[in-house]
Amino acid sequence: MSGKDLRYDAACIEVLEGVEAVRKRPGMYVGSTAERGLHQMVFEVVGRAVNAVLATGGGRVDVTLTPDGGVLVADDGPGVPFEGDADADGPGLEALLTGFPAGPGPAGRHVADVGYFHVGLMVANALSSRLTAEVRCEGVRRAQEHARGVALTPPVAVGSTTTTGTTIAFWPDTEIFETTRCSFAVLAERLRQVAFLSRGLEISLADRRPDGGARKVRFCFPDGVRDFVAALHAETGGAVAADVVAFEREDPRMAGTMEVALVWQGSGEDRVRGFANSRPTFEGGAHLDGFRDGLATAVTAYGRARGLLTAVAADVGADGIWDGVTAVVSVKLDHPEFLGATRTLLGGTEVRACVREAVRDHVGTWLDAHPEDAARIVDRINRSADRD
Repeated sequence: MSGKDLRYDAACIEVLEGVEAVRKRPGMYVGSTAERGLHQMVFEVVGRAVNAVLATGGGRVDVTLTPDGGVLVADDGPGVPFEGDADADGPGLEALLTGFPAGPGPAGRHVADVGYFHVGLMVANALSSRLTAEVRCEGVRRAQEHARGVALTPPVAVGSTTTTGTTIAFWPDTEIFETTRCSFAVLAERLRQVAFLSRGLEISLADRRPDGGARKVRFCFPDGVRDFVAALHAETGGAVAADVVAFEREDPRMAGTMEVALVWQGSGEDRVRGFANSRPTFEGGAHLDGFRDGLATAVTAYGRARGLLTAVAADVGADGIWDGVTAVVSVKLDHPEFLGATRTLLGGTEVRACVREAVRDHVGTWLDAHPEDAARIVDRINRSADRD
């Protein structure tokens, strides 16, 4: 090869921006062009709707898989104006659909992370062959249509209304995705999680596709993670769990709140699930470490104080505590500290200390008030130590 063939300079660099960049490298924005990436695109659109209604104290989000292969997400929030307002808290809907946010998006304990990538509506728009948006506010319905991330017309008034909210319908692009058929089960499981972790939210998923059979699920859980643990307990074949230990606490030291629920279901492996700002923390982290520390401290302290722990169990430790435990530990933080790019491992020494203290106090109080249950739990530790 000649020196001319090997030359590399600024003229060789291709700069991609906006919609063009997203369509050129879709995996960078939703993780995959297979089914997983398709679902993440749905979660990004649903996330905006969920946070719109939660900001008003609660409301409803309806997700529909339409007969023509689209996804429709409607909420009864206040409605996001198409045009930005200098006095408003953020850009208008048209700006969200056609460009990346100028700064960081909404964050903190009051924001539910439904999607995992925080790429916003613009990416969903760019990866859809078609997208329509309708806003209902101030008595007027306004709509706009897009194709592959580009607005076809300005927003126009299409009628009057007595309701408020935003509806976004989009059709994933067959030129981008290996499949454009969403899994009802995968979407339903994630939406159910979000409903458990977001009191005041009602969310539904309907399947209107002709080859899937019409079906619909609705999620609304006024008791939050207590309901979550009861549902997990029921999945194991256990009876309705009336003895769920549950509490909620705010702690300024970690700049956030925690919501914890657990039940000892009998024998079997523990089922402990952690969430940070509604995001599943599959790798665990500080909140789950604090939960385990606090639970072990409370139970072993109770057993020692009443002479219930055998000498062997006292030396071995609290391994038997986890036998059959079902629990959910949800923290919502103003400044979550995730470790690693996947954001599935939560850090923070303050979080661990705060959760440990809260679990120790609340579980200790519960054990004092339920001596028969407490004796069975301590006996489980003794038997586990004997087996070891």
